[in-house]
Order: sequence, then C-alpha cells, then structure tokens
Amino acid sequence: MKKIAAFAGSTSTTSINKQLATYAASQLENVSFDVLDLNDYTTPVFSEDIERDEEYPEGAAKFNEALDKYDGFIVSLAEHNGSYSAAFKNIFDWASRKDRKVFRDKPVLVMAASPGGRGGAGVLASALGTFPHMGANVASNFSLPVFYDNFKEGSIVNEELNNKLKEAVTTFENVV
Repeated sequence: MKKIAAFAGSTSTTSINKQLATYAASQLENVSFDVLDLNDYTTPVFSEDIERDEEYPEGAAKFNEALDKYDGFIVSLAEHNGSYSAAFKNIFDWASRKDRKVFRDKPVLVMAASPGGRGGAGVLASALGTFPHMGANVASNFSLPVFYDNFKEGSIVNEELNNKLKEAVTTFENVV
C-alpha cells in the first residue's frame, strides 16, 4: 500500500494547518498516512556559515530521511505576513541543501488555512510557484478561509468547502 506524509508548515501546538492536513489525510481511501510534526526536526536558522563550519543539522537529516520514505505529501502551510512561516522556510532551506528536489518528484497536495477570508492565498501562491522547482509534482491544491467558522470538531462543516477538499484529495490520491 502506498503511504504519504501529511504535515503543516507550522510549529504551533494548536496549528490550524496541522488540523487541516490531518483531516485531509483522513479522507484518503486507499493510501495510508503518517502525520509529521516540524517540532520533531529542530534546526538552527539556516546560514551558509553554519553549513560550512558545522555538520549538517540532525533535525534536517531526520527530515530528509523521512521524506525519502513516502510516496507523496499533503502539506498545509501557515501564512505569516503573506508567506511561509519561519519554521517551514528554515527546514525547507536546510532540506534543499542535501536534495534540491525536496519533494523527490512525488505528488503533493498543497493547502493553506487561515482565520481570515483569503485562506492563506499568499503562501499558497508562493508554494505553487516554488514547489515544482523543488521536486513537487503538485497534484492539487486547496484553501480553507475563515478556519474557525468552517472547521469544527475535526472536520470542515461548510459543505461546499468540504466537497472541494474531497475533490482535491481524490485528485491527489489518484496521482499517488
């Protein structure tokens, strides 16, 4: 059976994007999944000086090893000031130093959720522009606006948005 990794581009213990990634993964029918937590892959802030003077950070090495194990990825990105969170950008930068194709040319469902009405549109646009250059076969994408109104008790309560998510998950699963 194929296996994917779902994770949020956030280190928040109450991450709305981790909740969305977990929910999306739970909609898979013929693919198993693990939910990864960026807190398990701590790294220093990326710096060429650190890279030159020290060994490759253990957290980045563990993250790269994890990415090798999966057939695809569900990534839900937190939006900080219109772009990636610092935590995600940092692990992404470190991972790319060992393998420029961070996503290993595997299928990716790219998502974003936010408390506001734009649903992480800025970070989603950044990812859709960047991820293919980093080895992502972007199979589908999804945005969840106004998270606290549209997501309750572990699922999307807005029927139209829930159907859009299920379509995105199905498209992704068919590519995996």
